[in-house]
Amino acid sequence: MSQINASASGTYAFDDQFKVNRLGYGTMQLTGEGTWGPYDDPNNAVSVIKKAVDLGINFFDTADSYGPWFADRYLAEGLKSASNRDEIFISDKVGQTRQGPGVWTPHGEPNYLRQQVEVSLMTLGIDHEDLLFLHRIDSHFSVAEQVGELKKLQDEGKIKHIGLSQVTVGQIKEAQKYAKIDAVENLYNVSDHRDDEVLDYAESQHMAFVPWFPLNTGKLTGANSPLAKIANKYKASPAQIALAWLLKRSGNVLPIPGTSSVAHLEDNVAAASIKLSDDDFKAITNLGVSNR
Repeated sequence: MSQINASASGTYAFDDQFKVNRLGYGTMQLTGEGTWGPYDDPNNAVSVIKKAVDLGINFFDTADSYGPWFADRYLAEGLKSASNRDEIFISDKVGQTRQGPGVWTPHGEPNYLRQQVEVSLMTLGIDHEDLLFLHRIDSHFSVAEQVGELKKLQDEGKIKHIGLSQVTVGQIKEAQKYAKIDAVENLYNVSDHRDDEVLDYAESQHMAFVPWFPLNTGKLTGANSPLAKIANKYKASPAQIALAWLLKRSGNVLPIPGTSSVAHLEDNVAAASIKLSDDDFKAITNLGVSNR
């Protein structure tokens, strides 16, 4: 496992100064059940973050609504002693409120978005957001109001890059009227890639595409399933093949598998070294649900 490193996944440049290894880490699992409350072993949560850094991960995805704020606290603690802290890129999200386990309510009132950015900066111990996603577009407020407030924060130096989460191509185009959009984070995986059009548009616009729920293999697993047979061919697990498929899908794809287990983290990072053949990539693509 000592030779496993996220650098094998290739790199993606957000700008002239910042380039990240494409295989990242998502903090969503470092909370209580229903993404609510603290994780039951905070020390382990911090250890997983530290191990991720050791394995070459320098792109971390989080959100104020994870806990809320508990995942951010563990992330901040885990990165505090990183020798390469100035080379680590964090994507954050605002625009969701939490009322209990499994309950998520979008709220895009501009003053609320500004408040969440300010609190997140303090929680993470940073002076600016590397990448800030509008977690969901709130239909009660215009895109101009929501993205426009993020643009104001960007102009103030508190946000470097702006992103959108779970959006359509039409919504991205609308948002582009008010700010430069540098990333999109949508549900996308080997089992469900109905947002192919969104990914392709993001690629055409030089935007990063961050697939959430990247390890979902749905009903594609099983001893005799096609995905399992391909996994056996590469002496890998179906989950590792799912990550390898995402990495091959496009150079702007940055998978962020999350886990609270160091062993599982190592298995995920090992997927960075798996290079699927074109034929196997096509075969896997045809297994999932797509709008193509």
